[in-house]
Amino acid sequence: MEFKVSKELIHQLEEHIVNKNDQELEVLLNDLHHADIAEILDELDFDEATYIFRVLDSDKTAEILLELEDDLRENILSRLSPKEIAEELDELETNDAADIIGELSQEIKAEVISEMLDVEHAKDIVDLLRYDENSAGGLMGKELVKVNENWNVLTCVKEMRIQAENVSRVHSIYVVDDENRLKGRLSLKDLLTTSTKTQIGDIYIRKLNFVNVDTEDVEVARIMQKYDLEAIPVVDELGRLVGRITIDDIVDVIKDEADKDYQLAAGITQDVESNDSVLELTKARLPWLLIGMVIEIVASFVLKGNEATFQKYSTLIIFVPLLSATAGNIGVQASAIVVQGLANGTLKEFSRGYFSKEISVSMISGSIISLLLLGYHSIMYQQYLVGMAISISMIVVILFAATLGTLVPLFLHKNKIDPAIATGPFITTTNDVFGIMLYFGVAKLILGF
Repeated sequence: MEFKVSKELIHQLEEHIVNKNDQELEVLLNDLHHADIAEILDELDFDEATYIFRVLDSDKTAEILLELEDDLRENILSRLSPKEIAEELDELETNDAADIIGELSQEIKAEVISEMLDVEHAKDIVDLLRYDENSAGGLMGKELVKVNENWNVLTCVKEMRIQAENVSRVHSIYVVDDENRLKGRLSLKDLLTTSTKTQIGDIYIRKLNFVNVDTEDVEVARIMQKYDLEAIPVVDELGRLVGRITIDDIVDVIKDEADKDYQLAAGITQDVESNDSVLELTKARLPWLLIGMVIEIVASFVLKGNEATFQKYSTLIIFVPLLSATAGNIGVQASAIVVQGLANGTLKEFSRGYFSKEISVSMISGSIISLLLLGYHSIMYQQYLVGMAISISMIVVILFAATLGTLVPLFLHKNKIDPAIATGPFITTTNDVFGIMLYFGVAKLILGF
């Protein structure tokens, strides 16, 4: 059952904090998961959260740090001494520790590293800090189990026992040569069912997925999703094994990328959250609103240029909102499917087959909508030629919207621009201008105006 923060619990904690009942606080919180405690701390003010943070053991608070909202974590870290922060980092895996220490100022960062008791752990963290945070090197942790291809099974088991003490979860056993170059992976079943004198080089599996330290995080996520991996090894430029990335880190990447794409699709140009300031939220939303305003002004000029047409055929103007909404929806639907295909790797570039399929779907949808529209117009207005002009114009505009929605994301992707930007205001506003132009152009052509 999922934990929910109750007002009663918050009230109890606040009372214990006021009365300095540290033992009672520990009793209330010790059996809770670190993610649940982080949720509780988010409900308290900074002073109360910091007090609880100091009361609990560092092996628990280290995990809590990772779950806290950015503002609260930053505030708590600012109230801890470099030695206290170092104690927290000593309890974390290298990649998590590197993420937290990367948020500190250069001065504090150096002091924290100097205070760490585990020198090897500190060296590994410093090594991770040199990689771009959006690369495989920035995601990976140093904790892993590796064996040499020249060892026998007995030596391998002994060494694995020593290495496993520093690894919270063993996903894979990696095989390297004398130069630490990644050669493959070792099956636990083969290890358990093979003679202790057998050489590892005779039984390890050579086929193995891996990534380079410079591989982008979204590409790592795509590979791990495609091959359903719980972990993937990371190698440097010389093919040497330098770390591994686990699925929990990739889940964060997938979530962040999905959040970014969703915001881009909504016309939000910066990465923002609900608890950001009014100024930050306005700065993120305003650019596309202004662009949309300019494009809609252009659309109004198109309408003005066709004033004589809809004065003679007044029903043409009545269906402009329907035209804009339908074309916008068709365009967004088409672009959303393309962006999804690009994201999961099922669509890598322009495909005639896929383009034909999308146009066929739009043609069928447009024909059904147009026939219904023709019937409605004929019943309501008895202007059959005008109804025919509106219906045919609708089909043309829908096909244009589908073409735009399909090709624009592919063009952006080819030019290294996030195609998610094409699933929202860009498509709808562009359709408004060109859709209206096509609508009146085709209608006038049919009506001989």
